[in-house]
Amino acid sequence: MKVLYFCEGFTDIRFVVGLSEICDLTLATPAWEFRESGLSERIAESGARLSVDTIDGGRLAFQARSLLYLLGHIRGFDVVLSQEMGRGSLNATIVGKLTGVPVVTYLGTSPVEYFRCRRQRGQIGQIAAMAGEMFLRVAMSVSGRLGTAVLTTGPYLRDLAAAIPARAFEGYYCGIDTKLFKPVTAGERAALRRRHQLPENRFLILFSSRISHEKDPETVLRAVTLARARGLDAVVINLGGGFQEFVNVARSLDLPDAAEWVIARAAVHPMKDLCEYVQAVDLVVQASLAEGGGMSPLEAVACGTPAVATAVGGLALTLKGIAQLTPRQDANAMRDAILWVAGHREEAGEQALRGRAFVEQTWSRDRAFSTIRAVLSEACVRPS
Repeated sequence: MKVLYFCEGFTDIRFVVGLSEICDLTLATPAWEFRESGLSERIAESGARLSVDTIDGGRLAFQARSLLYLLGHIRGFDVVLSQEMGRGSLNATIVGKLTGVPVVTYLGTSPVEYFRCRRQRGQIGQIAAMAGEMFLRVAMSVSGRLGTAVLTTGPYLRDLAAAIPARAFEGYYCGIDTKLFKPVTAGERAALRRRHQLPENRFLILFSSRISHEKDPETVLRAVTLARARGLDAVVINLGGGFQEFVNVARSLDLPDAAEWVIARAAVHPMKDLCEYVQAVDLVVQASLAEGGGMSPLEAVACGTPAVATAVGGLALTLKGIAQLTPRQDANAMRDAILWVAGHREEAGEQALRGRAFVEQTWSRDRAFSTIRAVLSEACVRPS
């Protein structure tokens, strides 16, 4: 298949490489995000076979230029895979309908819930919140009805897409590569800590998320502070884009001795170094105000590393029974979950290994991309 992967923002090198293995791939992406994320260098380093078209401009300019790009190029592809169901997919599905080229959208977030987090954080006013939510609902409705199908990251988003209505299929994004994300011995864990210059004899907690409006670093930091007050010598590490923001959040909360136990580093390569951090730590924490899927806790349990997560959205559905779940913005409950893992290492490890079996069965990389290939193939033969 000749596939156009049409992006409106950042995308993961693991997803791009996986797509390049199942089709003749062209990536169309905003120029700034492509450069800023380091994706250009990672693609070159990966050796993946694909073509890349970059589209210049901010939001409004991108909207216009991407429409012109699609009108000029879409007929050269068998099918389009369009990222999310917002402004980019609005263009893609309209042009696809006009030209008869099938468009499959990929829903990896819960757009309205994520957008509401901006209002909750005071980043936008009430009028902007109402207008933005209305636009997102319209974009999702139009792209859902005009598109050939919707692939989602997990069951929570599948149900959301099916309510639009749209032909929704449960997918698994890039899946979890269980050859990389795998358990290690205590000796190997100690060696990894030394390799990455991590504290060797402290309780290490990884919060690997990019600091964005739907994530909840405040609850993580408060929970670790409370756990430390109970005697746990805990250190929390953030890896991600905008990692300095994590340090700024810690400073804004005026946490005791934060400089001694808050570590923030730039995002590491997800196909190389990330697995080693997950293997090296004692616990992975995912705190969110809203979450469509949530891959980090699944990567953790695939390594046999215990996970604690907020019981929202896709996290609540996929992690039940294989991770410790806590209420939204409840630092006390998250503290208790952290302390339980620290005090019940063997039991927490057994729970995580049950999660690895679940990942191997449901969220494997092979299953993720075979599902994508099947849906794209079916779209190519389905009348648009």
